[in-house]
Amino acid sequence: MGSRHLTGRTQWRVEFLKPGPVAWSRRGGVKCYFIEGAGLTCVLVDGLLGPQVTHEGIRLIGRVPSELCRDRETYALEHDLGLRSSPGGDLSVEGFEIEPGAQRAGDTAVTWALFFNTGPIAGTSWDIAPAEVWHHW
Repeated sequence: MGSRHLTGRTQWRVEFLKPGPVAWSRRGGVKCYFIEGAGLTCVLVDGLLGPQVTHEGIRLIGRVPSELCRDRETYALEHDLGLRSSPGGDLSVEGFEIEPGAQRAGDTAVTWALFFNTGPIAGTSWDIAPAEVWHHW
């Protein structure tokens, strides 16, 4: 990738693909984003091609978006954690550095997840993640 981040620092992307024919024609199941001087800042796990990931017992990948939202809300209430609306309009649990998203899967939608660490160079996931993340459909 080698593009410039909004901080003016160089940013790189590394993609991981499942084994299969014609790898160059498929998008990666996991994309890792690095920023010069900050290291690994984001990991995007695709809803169709990525591995299943759980956090605090909640399956995050390849879910019906409304079910994931319900499970996250239930978790927050059971553990007395705050809820917030992410910059993308999805429900997020305070303290989880995870942004959920949805992508098409035929005639339905499934969830993907962005794990992020804003560190000292950004305020939100939208400040640290490259624009391509928010267009991951």
